[in-house]
Amino acid sequence: MEQVLLLNISYEPLKIVNWKKAITLLCLGKVEVIEEYNRDIHAISFTLKLPAVIRLLHMVRRPNGPVKFSRQNIYARDRYKCQYCGDRFSTEELTYDHIHPKSRGGRTAWENIVTCCIDCNRRKGGRTPGEACMKLIRKPTCPKWIPAIRITIGYKEVPESWRDYLYWNIELVE
Repeated sequence: MEQVLLLNISYEPLKIVNWKKAITLLCLGKVEVIEEYNRDIHAISFTLKLPAVIRLLHMVRRPNGPVKFSRQNIYARDRYKCQYCGDRFSTEELTYDHIHPKSRGGRTAWENIVTCCIDCNRRKGGRTPGEACMKLIRKPTCPKWIPAIRITIGYKEVPESWRDYLYWNIELVE
């Protein structure tokens, strides 16, 4: 079934939710429907159009504290690109790599972890990039923003009803 774009009260895109979550938020009175698909949802006592874009009725503030260290945030920080070969991959084709190997005392921290494809990770093994004759594309740092909130959508996949609400903080890939 269809995905729904969730906007903050300020019309800032927050994330994509499934249609069931959108209907739940609507029934709880937490959102308003901004755009609809040309499709009906039938319940026992009512029918409504399937929401395409919904907007929260209360402001959601992003936390100002440190960014949570997680696999998903590492991938988002590195834009789903292997930091050795530079190719973009899906999450299923990615892993992460300790620049200074854990077996040699390397820490699991923002500054020592990069997104890596499986082939490059095998090639590097338990060595440093220098020992493996591999070069990092970008030095890893702790992000100052929340990477998991970044929404990356293939341009051809974007529903027409979303396009007016996607702007500078959303990456459209052609």
